[in-house]
Amino acid sequence: MTQSDDDPLALATRSGLPDALRVLVKELPRAGWESDPGFKGIASFWMERHLLFRQIMDTLAEETELRLDAKISAEKLGARVSRFGGMLIETLHEHHSIEDSIYFPKMRLLEPRLLRGFDMLDKDHHALDDWLDRFSVAARVVVEDPTRDSTWAFHAEIERLAPLLERHLTDEEDLIVPVVLKTGLK
Repeated sequence: MTQSDDDPLALATRSGLPDALRVLVKELPRAGWESDPGFKGIASFWMERHLLFRQIMDTLAEETELRLDAKISAEKLGARVSRFGGMLIETLHEHHSIEDSIYFPKMRLLEPRLLRGFDMLDKDHHALDDWLDRFSVAARVVVEDPTRDSTWAFHAEIERLAPLLERHLTDEEDLIVPVVLKTGLK
C-alpha cells in the first residue's frame, strides 16, 4: 500500500488525525493514559519504543550538527551514525513488522470504527520505508566518506525524516493506546 498526494491521510501531507479517527482518544485522552491500570504492559512498552525512536533521531541530529560546527571529529560522527542510524532502521523495521503482522490485525477486529486508521498506519509504514531507504543511503555515505557535503546531505535527510516520523508516531499512539486501554489487548 502506497500513499498518493491526493490522499488526505497521506503521511507527507496530513497534519493530524481527522475527527472520525480521534473517537477513542477523545474518550481516553493522553493525559490519563499513564494512570490507567491498562497502561502497564503493551501500551507502556509501545510508548517506550516510540520514545526510543525519538531519542535516536534527536541524537543523530545533535551529533551531525556538532560535526558541522567542527566540534566532533568525522570519525566520531561516522561511529555514531553507524551505531544509532543502524539501530533506528533495524528497530523501526522490526517494530512495524510486529505491528503489521500481529497487533493491527487484532485491533481491526476489536475496534472496527478505526479501520481507516489501521489502513493509514500500514500505508505510513510503507511510506516510511521509502524515507528510511534514503536515510540509509545518506548515512552510509557519511560513514564511508565523512565530508562536509555528505554530512550536510545526511543532516538534510534527518530534517526530512524527523517530522514524518513524529507525525506517524503521534498519530499511531492516538489510535493504538486507547484501543489497548479500552480492550485490554495483550
